[in-house]
Amino acid sequence: MFKVTPNPPDTDPTSPRTKTKPQKLDETAERVLDHYLNPKPNKSEAEAADQLFTVIKGIDTESLLANLSETLASANAMVGDLAFDLEGSRRHVVLGIQQLIELGTLLANRALDNIEPRQPT
Repeated sequence: MFKVTPNPPDTDPTSPRTKTKPQKLDETAERVLDHYLNPKPNKSEAEAADQLFTVIKGIDTESLLANLSETLASANAMVGDLAFDLEGSRRHVVLGIQQLIELGTLLANRALDNIEPRQPT
């Protein structure tokens, strides 16, 4: 029996398939696969990946200072409790840390007052 088509079949020289080069197809396939399988993180995700904790951008200064003041007050309470469980030089070190936290709290509260002065009572 006679085979009608040659093996491999002849291609038409005007066909668009012959004009594309295999290397170009491979590059395109690689770009498509990389796009879907290995997406590049956008800039904010890359910056956030370097830190465990972050503060998002766009928060107003008053909210930041209020949260700082609350965080320092919590740290002050924890260190104060710890100081009463210790004796000697360790207790002095913890009390020194407590004074630094208290100083930070006073600075944060003064900065809050500069932003929005409190009404006298």
